[in-house]
Amino acid sequence: MTADERLEAFCAFFNKLDKSCTRELYEFYTPDVLFIDPLHRIEGSRALERYFATLYENVTACRFRFHDRQASGQQAFVTWTMQLVHPRLNGGREIEVEGCSQLTFAEDGRVARHRDYFDAAALLYERLPLLGGVIRMVKRRIDG
Repeated sequence: MTADERLEAFCAFFNKLDKSCTRELYEFYTPDVLFIDPLHRIEGSRALERYFATLYENVTACRFRFHDRQASGQQAFVTWTMQLVHPRLNGGREIEVEGCSQLTFAEDGRVARHRDYFDAAALLYERLPLLGGVIRMVKRRIDG
């Protein structure tokens, strides 16, 4: 499988990921996978499965629109827009967050390292009742 094919398979998998298929993570991630995002650092596929199962337990909907993709050798990058609906965030209304995933594939084609970059404030902190207002005010002042 080429790097481009691995990346496309990864994108397709993420678009069908929900609480009913977190066990399929073992097909896409190595047992010793390292997953990092602005809020978490998770080591190992079992811990990653628990993380995704917990994450999707309360999510009403989560979809990704994948944009720019680059793959070369064992490395790949993909930009995305996540559309998330969670009953405790943003009054249960949809949230859109832009991000990027950096992937390192193992020889067997599975992901050995997955690092997500996104604005954690846009996803979570700005959506919290008291803290959100403060963060939005600070951002407005910085943006000037």
